[in-house]
Amino acid sequence: MLNVKFITLGTLKEAYLRDAAAEYEKRLGAFCRFELVQLKEERLSDDPSDSEIKNALSKESEKILALIPPRAYVVAMCVEGKQLSSPELADKLEEVSARTSDICFIIGSSFGLADAVKQRSDLRLSVSKLTFPHQLMRVILLETVYRAFNIQKGTKYHK
Repeated sequence: MLNVKFITLGTLKEAYLRDAAAEYEKRLGAFCRFELVQLKEERLSDDPSDSEIKNALSKESEKILALIPPRAYVVAMCVEGKQLSSPELADKLEEVSARTSDICFIIGSSFGLADAVKQRSDLRLSVSKLTFPHQLMRVILLETVYRAFNIQKGTKYHK
């Protein structure tokens, strides 16, 4: 069974987002061993400079990189990443599970991810050209991964 790890920056503040995330985390248990790691975002001033943001992303990247399993396939969520359809993501998960038992999805802070994390990734993934609230991204990605597993199994969830 595939080990799926989400490394995320920040916590979900709204109850409805926590509830939705918890539901998909529970559902994923039928398809994989799921683990969620929530890291604390670095504190920034109200109007951070570019260097302050870069420094914060660098500190966050050290924490992220330390949590990635050694042979894991790493998917970094990036606005500049590749966009895949749901069936394409299902195929990618199947391909990855044939090579390794660990896949790690990384969601950075609202300022994104440091280059070090992007360079460590095997796939830079974007879910859309649209902009979504940072807090909602975790729920979207959880549902997307859940949908991919359902496609693999041939359930009626994906229509």
